[in-house]
Amino acid sequence: MQPATTYIVSVFEKPHWRTVLVTKDKAKAEAMVEEIGGKVRIEEITPKPKRR
Repeated sequence: MQPATTYIVSVFEKPHWRTVLVTKDKAKAEAMVEEIGGKVRIEEITPKPKRR
């Protein structure tokens, strides 16, 4: 079983990046990027599986 990827949508507002949305749904993150336009980025975070 693989851990779920988390998507973070951020927009650049001088002088920093501001987080707008944190979700596990990639389609929702991409829709937010299209809605905002401009200086926007999506970060993907996938935790490493725990080994025992």
